[in-house]
Amino acid sequence: MEDEITAFEGGERWDQAKIGAHWQQELERAQRYFKSWHDRCVKIEKIYLDQQSDQTSAAKRRFPMLWANTAVLQPAVYARVPQPVVERRFKDADPIARIASEIVERNLAFTGEEADLDSIMRAVRDDFLLCARGTVWLRYEADFEPLDMGVAPSEPPAEGRLPGEMGATLEAIADERVCVDYVHWSDFLHSPARRWKDVTWVARRVPMTDEELEKRFGREAIASGAAQPAASGKGASQAERLENEGKTHVWEIWCKSENYTVWIADGSPVALEVSEPPLDLTHFWPCPRPAYGTVSTSSLIPVPDYVYYQQQCDEIDLLTKRINKLTDQLRLKVFYPSGDGAISPAIEKAMRPENDMVMVPIPEWAAFTDKGGSKAVVTLPIDEVQKVIVACMAARKQLIEDVYQITGISDIVRGDTQASETATAQRIKSQWGSIRIRDRQAELARFARDIIRLAGEIICDQFQPETLMLVSGIKLPTMAEKQQVEMQMQQMQMAAQQTAMRAQQMGQPAQSSPEMAPPELPPQLQQMMGQPTIDEVVQLLRNDSIRGFQIEIETDSTIEPDEDAEKQRRMEFVQMVGGFMQQAGAMAQQSPMLVPVMVETLIFAARGFRAGRQLESMLEQVGGQLSQAASAPKPEPQPSPGEMLKLKTAEVKAGAEQRKAELGVAQAEIEHRAAVEQARGEMGVQALQQIPQQFQAEPAYQ
Repeated sequence: MEDEITAFEGGERWDQAKIGAHWQQELERAQRYFKSWHDRCVKIEKIYLDQQSDQTSAAKRRFPMLWANTAVLQPAVYARVPQPVVERRFKDADPIARIASEIVERNLAFTGEEADLDSIMRAVRDDFLLCARGTVWLRYEADFEPLDMGVAPSEPPAEGRLPGEMGATLEAIADERVCVDYVHWSDFLHSPARRWKDVTWVARRVPMTDEELEKRFGREAIASGAAQPAASGKGASQAERLENEGKTHVWEIWCKSENYTVWIADGSPVALEVSEPPLDLTHFWPCPRPAYGTVSTSSLIPVPDYVYYQQQCDEIDLLTKRINKLTDQLRLKVFYPSGDGAISPAIEKAMRPENDMVMVPIPEWAAFTDKGGSKAVVTLPIDEVQKVIVACMAARKQLIEDVYQITGISDIVRGDTQASETATAQRIKSQWGSIRIRDRQAELARFARDIIRLAGEIICDQFQPETLMLVSGIKLPTMAEKQQVEMQMQQMQMAAQQTAMRAQQMGQPAQSSPEMAPPELPPQLQQMMGQPTIDEVVQLLRNDSIRGFQIEIETDSTIEPDEDAEKQRRMEFVQMVGGFMQQAGAMAQQSPMLVPVMVETLIFAARGFRAGRQLESMLEQVGGQLSQAASAPKPEPQPSPGEMLKLKTAEVKAGAEQRKAELGVAQAEIEHRAAVEQARGEMGVQALQQIPQQFQAEPAYQ
C-alpha cells in the first residue's frame, strides 16, 4: 500500500482494482469478527419489536419485559437535545476569543437544529440500550455557484474543500452546512481492536440508488460493474427486501494508517473512488467514538444488556403462557345425565350453555355419581386451577423483581412507591436508583459532546467568514474597513493641523475656530473600532493548536429538561450585579481607591455566567472608565459664574485705576465699560442671569 500512496502523491492514479480486492477482504474479516454480536442484536431487535410470531393464541403470548425496561431507561439516560457551550478555557480578558466563542456557539446551535440532532440522538440512544452501540457520521457540504467571468473553471471543488485551496478561483460558496447522519448499528464496521485508540479504519454502509451513484461517481462506475445491487440474505425480512430494492450498498472507508478514503460497493472487486480525506480532522475520524454499553478490555465487541437477564425473561414468558392457558380453564364445566327422558332437556334449557360454559352429558350417570346419583348436576372443581394461577403469578412477580435488580431499575424510577414513605426516604431511593444508570447517562453525554466538538472543528476549519457572521448574526469589521477608517482619521488630523498652523501664522489662537478642533468619530464607528476584526477571529479559529488552548467546546446536560434554565441564569446574573452594585457604590464613595478592585471583581463574577457574556465587553469598557476616573487627580473647584464676574470686574477696576492716572478719567471710563462688556460676553447669557440685578447695575467704581 505504501507504493500506491507514493504513486498517488506523485500524480499517478490509484490501482482501484487492487485496492478494491484488499478492502473486500478487510470488510469480510470485520463482518466475521462481529457476526455473533450481529446475530444476537437481530434477535433482540425482533423481541423488542414483538416480531417473533403471531401472538393471538394464549400459547404464544409473551410478557414485553424488554420493551418495558427500555421504555423506562429511555428518558432516564437521554431526555433532551444537547445545547453547545463554547467558552474561553481560562475566562481571561481576551475579546478575540470571546467573540470567537460566541460565533462558534451560535453556529453550532443552528447546525444542531438544521440536522435534527434530537431525533438522531434518540435513535442512537435506542441502539445503545438494545445493542450496546450507537454512532453517527459527520460530513461537510457546500453549494458552489459559478462567477460570471467569461472563463470556465478547470475542475470542480471536491467535497470538504475550499475553492481557494483547490485552485478553483472562479466559484463562490453559496451555502455551507455540517450534516450529521445517523448510522444503524448494522451499517458500521471498524478494524478489530481492543481499544478505540488502536482502530486503524472505520466504515459505514450507505444505500444508494442509480441516480445517486451516477451523480456521485459518474456513469463509468455503473457501466464498469463496480456498483452491485444490494443483496438480501436468507434471513432478511420482507421490509428489508423492499428497502433494498433498486439500491446499491456502498461502503465509505476512512483508513487512518494509510491516510486515504475508499468508496467501494458491497461485493464489488473494484473500488469506486480512492482519494485523500476530504476533511482534515484532529483525530482523523469523521465519527466520534461510538456510544458503548458493556465492553471488556479484551475487545470492542459490546454485550447488550438483555443478555444478562434473558433467562429470567424466558422464564417470565413461560409463566405468562402457562397463566394464559390456565386462565382459559377457568370456565364453568357441568356434567349432567343424558337420555331420552325429561331430565336432560330440562337441565339444558335451564343452563343454556354459552361460550364461557361447557356442558358434558354423561350416559352412565349412575356409575358416574356417588351412590346412585343423588345430584342431577355436577360441576368440575376449579379451586385447584385458581391456586396454580396464583402461584404462577407470584413466581412471575419475583422474576420481574429479579430483572429490576439486574438492570438497576428501582421502584422510585418506575414511579412505584408507598404512601407511608417520607420525602427523605423517597429522595434517598431516587439517588440510589440513579447510581446504576449514571454511567449510561455519562456515556451518552460524552457522545453528544464529541458530536458537537466534531461539528465545531468542521465549522472552524471550513466555514467562510461571511457564513460565520451570517449564521451567528454577529457583524464584525474586516481589517480593510478598520484601515480605511484609520486612514480617514489621519487625513482629518492632518487637515486640522494644517488649519491650526495657518491660524498661528495669521496671529489667531490655535483653538479659536471649530475647524481647528481634533476630529471625533461617530459612536457607531467608535464601537466598530473597539471590536476585533473578523480576520483576527478567523485566524484564531483556523489555527488548531491555538484554538484548543483558548476555546473549549462542551455541552450542557442531556438528562434533566429545564424549560426555564435560560431565564433562571439571566435572573441570577441580574440579582448578582444588582446586589454587588449596591454594596460597591457605598464603598466607592468612602474609598475611591477600591474602585479598580471592585471593577475587576464584578468582571470576574460576570465571566462565570453564560448570560453575562454578552455584557462582558460593556462591563470592561465602563469599568475601565470608572477606574481611570477614580485614579485621576481631582480638579480644583471652579468658582460660580457670579464669583467669576466679580473677580473679572475687580481685575478690570484695578487696571482702570492704573490707566486713570496715565490717560485721564474720561479715557479710563471708556476702557472700563468696554472691558466689562467683553467680560459679560465671555461669561454668556446663562451666567449673567444668575447674577442679581443690583450687582449688574453696580458702577465700576465710585
